[in-house]
Amino acid sequence: MPRCIARAVSGAAALGVIALGAPLPAAADEVVIGGQPVKISDSPWVVALSSRDRFGGTRAGQFCGGVVVGPTTVLTAAHCLRSDVLGADVSKVRDLTVIADRTELRSTAGEEIPVSATWTNPGYDPGTNAGDLAVLTLSRPLPAASAIPVAAAGDPGYRAGTRATVYGWGDTSGGGSYPTALRAAPVSVLSDAACTRAYPPNSDGTYEASTMLCAGDSRGGHDACQGDSGGPLVAQGRLIGLVSWGNGCGQADSPGVYTRVSAIARPSGG
Repeated sequence: MPRCIARAVSGAAALGVIALGAPLPAAADEVVIGGQPVKISDSPWVVALSSRDRFGGTRAGQFCGGVVVGPTTVLTAAHCLRSDVLGADVSKVRDLTVIADRTELRSTAGEEIPVSATWTNPGYDPGTNAGDLAVLTLSRPLPAASAIPVAAAGDPGYRAGTRATVYGWGDTSGGGSYPTALRAAPVSVLSDAACTRAYPPNSDGTYEASTMLCAGDSRGGHDACQGDSGGPLVAQGRLIGLVSWGNGCGQADSPGVYTRVSAIARPSGG
């Protein structure tokens, strides 16, 4: 199930578990499982995607996460920009913004920067979530220090057993607990064989090593969850993945699945 927030329908404010390709009505995002509060000053490349028009103002319109990889370039999950999430084609969402340098969504810290252009990976498959990556171009630049390096293919951060950290404003319990401050949780990168065992063909979701990696905790309890979609998975100071999908949240036998950013061709940005 993709880990985004679905659109509000007829003013509904219900939050729910999201099945592949069929998000339920929701008004805001959720936070990482088993995490701890962190300050945005320690991770300035973590940003929130926002549309108050689509998701209301309670949580500053936040519905997905993203990560700054260049002064005007933000990566996120392609499924965050789908019309069944936004309630309209992304080109019709007039107030799509990126919230940067803000730990607490309800504060006025940081800045909200309009998105001037979007690009969705043409290889993205909504049915399997393979290639789940999109690029947002900001209307004005962030400081260069806000960007995080992107891991290349073969980077040691992708090795099984590597410790990594996932960031987001999503569900902290898997049952509808919605803090508004940024959190981070420790996870371990798993082998492709372990990921395939967790998500074999014809299961609730199929793991495809060519564009995915997975990470979790052998005991469970640490994971991304609904509302964290598009947020970063970081290892050894580099971006290795984007929150994409999973079966439940924080379950030992169902690790989180991430977009393998090194595998996706994307336009260069400043």
